[in-house]
Amino acid sequence: MQAEIAATPSATLPSLSWAVAVRLVLPVIVLVTLIAELALAERKYALFGGGFGQSQTLDTTLELGAFAVGLLLCHGLLFYLLYRLTRRFHGRRASSPLMPFNFAFFVGGGALAVLIAKYQALAFFSDTMSFQIVRNLGGGSLTDALLYSLSEGGLILIGAGGAVAVYGALFLWLRRRWREAPPFADRPRLGGRQLLLVLAATPFILFGVNRVDDARAALSRFNSVIAATALLDTATDFDRDGYSFFSFPIDRQPFDAARHPFALDIPGDGIDQDGLGGDFTFSGAPAPQPAPVIAGRRPNVVLIVLESTRADSIGRRVDGRPVMPVLEAMAARGSAARRAYSHVGFTTFSLQSLFTGALAPVDDRRSLVRDFLANGYDVGVFSGQAEDFGGTADLVGMRRGSIFVDGNRLRDERAFSFAALGSVNIDGRILLREFDRRLGDPRAWQRPRFLYFNLQSAHFPYSGPQMARILPGAPIPRGEISAANRDWVARTYWNAIAYDDWLIGQLIGRLRRLGALDNSILVVTADHGESLFDDGFLGHGHMLNDQQMRIPFIVSAPGVAIPSVIGLADMRAIILNAAGARLPAPAGRPVFQYLGSLERPGSIGTVDAAGRRISFNFFQETVWTSESGRWVRYADLPAGSAERRAADGLIGEWARQRWLRHLEGGAQG
Repeated sequence: MQAEIAATPSATLPSLSWAVAVRLVLPVIVLVTLIAELALAERKYALFGGGFGQSQTLDTTLELGAFAVGLLLCHGLLFYLLYRLTRRFHGRRASSPLMPFNFAFFVGGGALAVLIAKYQALAFFSDTMSFQIVRNLGGGSLTDALLYSLSEGGLILIGAGGAVAVYGALFLWLRRRWREAPPFADRPRLGGRQLLLVLAATPFILFGVNRVDDARAALSRFNSVIAATALLDTATDFDRDGYSFFSFPIDRQPFDAARHPFALDIPGDGIDQDGLGGDFTFSGAPAPQPAPVIAGRRPNVVLIVLESTRADSIGRRVDGRPVMPVLEAMAARGSAARRAYSHVGFTTFSLQSLFTGALAPVDDRRSLVRDFLANGYDVGVFSGQAEDFGGTADLVGMRRGSIFVDGNRLRDERAFSFAALGSVNIDGRILLREFDRRLGDPRAWQRPRFLYFNLQSAHFPYSGPQMARILPGAPIPRGEISAANRDWVARTYWNAIAYDDWLIGQLIGRLRRLGALDNSILVVTADHGESLFDDGFLGHGHMLNDQQMRIPFIVSAPGVAIPSVIGLADMRAIILNAAGARLPAPAGRPVFQYLGSLERPGSIGTVDAAGRRISFNFFQETVWTSESGRWVRYADLPAGSAERRAADGLIGEWARQRWLRHLEGGAQG
């Protein structure tokens, strides 16, 4: 009798263990994959803690609640549907141990593998992964990039082979332990009717969740939400114009493919294609400028662009010491802009505007390189970044000169191991070495020269292995960069700025020793600024404010005519006129700015000579002015009010800039 009692638990143990395993496999896979994706997303995007490049943080109860509802719904529903699909795929063996094992290995393991691959790719390419960047990875050669991809494909094949071996070993090991387990009917938790109700409710829930801006931005990082939104986006894009009820902004003309958010507004046709500001009225393209002729002594011109450098670097003191004494002295002796701004917080677009004098150029028909070459100058490039990134070198004709040295040419000496072109960073002292090799002999200065220097010291993380300590204190380790250490971050950044100032002083000393300084004009500016958590953000390209958009502009020559407010696109004419040309001076109008791309910006704005701003957010369709200091829905602005007229004027300027680019593209074709 005792033997029979003792045998009973032993006999039922396999059945109980199997029952528990089957019931737990789905929630365990959902939980593990959810935690893994949350951890990777937080590390990459700092969704909850904030950090570099992250302007939208989940920091209110509404945002956290909407985020949790959207993520749990999409993630749970996706894996539940995959679970049911796995059961159906196994047919009569759906109640055998093979089904949950295959679900855990292929669905759970596959989801984790996709996550790892995704974030490895993002770590290499960044969020701006595109065909152009893949091409740039091969130094401008698509063939080289494809060969590189094939070498990485070998690692994928090795990983796939290892997964097959692991699957076979686990299957053989577990099959011996499952032989005594009886079939177990694991009924799906949701019946057909309940599942249909959940599926029917999902679009409405996601539509509501997506009205919470920061929650929507955070959810767009998660694979399950991406999949659900893609399906809903396709299903509600009735006119197939790329916009729907689940795109942002929403398509309010769902059955007219010519009318949608960001549609090119055709002037004078009586139709408001983009749905904002009414039908666009075009005042006409500006008169074409004559080719600049530099008369007189033709001085050397040295254009120095400082990465991520704020306008308030000039005059800044740290522990009583000036951050940029060389540039302060240059501004005092020469000429400086009272207010200078970038049009967009991205390097490639900024450099293209600087060189061509256009907000969004399509080619190098007008470019400082062409201008100086046409006037008998020799042109040289010494850049600490890869100028092929974003196609800048080709677009502005940088290779037309006799010297072209950039981060891609010197990538074996880059400050960090990152190989993507957008991450290449060459220390400024290496650029000075290359200058000495090519132009260190006074005989090299018989002809006038136009030189372009790009100094990368102030690029995140604001320090490098070769960077000198100009200001006291050790640089912050990259892993310590956070809002809690904002003062340490700022001191590290200011040292990078001071190092750039020291490098400029070294370049001036070289020009003096070569006898070229007295006949040279130095121009110093930046591609954009940088937030240092002083506006709650670290980085650039995400806010239209002085920290991220206001930049220095200094010309070593005195008496240069500089309007009270200028943008990067105005600088070409100012530089040429300082050298002796006679181009029409910039008008000094408010500077147009945008976030993202000109064709599909997140926000647009202008800033005037007094620093007054107006901004329009396309995703929320709200307007902000520095006078009011608040965001107001565009639709709520009274017709004829000053704010409404200002908002319509801003939208009209955006439409004008896009139309000018459209005309430029047509002329190019």
